[in-house]
Amino acid sequence: MSAQILDGKALAAEIRGKIKPEVDALKSAGVWPGLATLLVGENPASQVYIRSKHKACQEVGIRSFNLTLSQSSTNAEVMRKVEDLNADPQVHGILVQLPLPLQIDSNAVLSLIHPDKDVDGFHPQNLGRLFSAKDARDIFSAAKPIPVPCTPQGVIALIHKTGVPIAGRNAVVVGRSVIVGKPVFSLLLAHHATVTIAHSQTPNLAAVCRDADLLVVAIGIANKITGNMVKPGAVVVDVGMNRLAAGGLCGDVDFETAKETAGWITPVPGGVGPMTIVMLLQNTLLLAKNSCVAA
Repeated sequence: MSAQILDGKALAAEIRGKIKPEVDALKSAGVWPGLATLLVGENPASQVYIRSKHKACQEVGIRSFNLTLSQSSTNAEVMRKVEDLNADPQVHGILVQLPLPLQIDSNAVLSLIHPDKDVDGFHPQNLGRLFSAKDARDIFSAAKPIPVPCTPQGVIALIHKTGVPIAGRNAVVVGRSVIVGKPVFSLLLAHHATVTIAHSQTPNLAAVCRDADLLVVAIGIANKITGNMVKPGAVVVDVGMNRLAAGGLCGDVDFETAKETAGWITPVPGGVGPMTIVMLLQNTLLLAKNSCVAA
């Protein structure tokens, strides 16, 4: 029996429908949520991502600001621009599009973004709060909710959509990046799963994956996880996005074989990608709300 498809496009549309009235209500109260993006250079893929983010903002009524700097910009120039955005009261969320040119210190730039405007959730202070959370309530229902990295937040929303409880389940995260793997690990722990984090150097990766009720794959290797590595009935969330030499896209999971074993599975494209963008909108709204509380 083939797995049920976890449709990220449909879920993202559902969440956007809830965000828009909240944005409208905040605007009526005198606060217009604003997102600023900073693009350094002319990376074609980055330009596409930036356009999609601004289009999504427009759809829900979030004000967006698109700032660009040349490929040859210095570290100091980029950091000055971030400081300007930190000081701009119209901007509630700041997104620095990655990757940055090689001469730019990405960690220094991301750390310079004020934690209260850190829409990507990558600031060390926000990551520290996420990693130290004992329960999901510490993240989402605290007096000052945490902006969680967008892709990991989208992964959890997709799992919730299946109706499969996270608490008490064995979860395996394949990938250990600070952008996806580690935040997903922390979110699953906060929802009381028993979590294993694996990666390209994990011995007997297949056996580790087969133990997962919830399998999240973000290893960056095309079709690395095959059907014989998936536990029957498991929820499989594929974060990967790989361009094939022959054209087309594929994930880190071999969709055709894995769907015959999994209970639920995300497609690529159309799974996690749309969720990342809608969570960016949700984080912008959250930061605008947080600014009202702080005021």
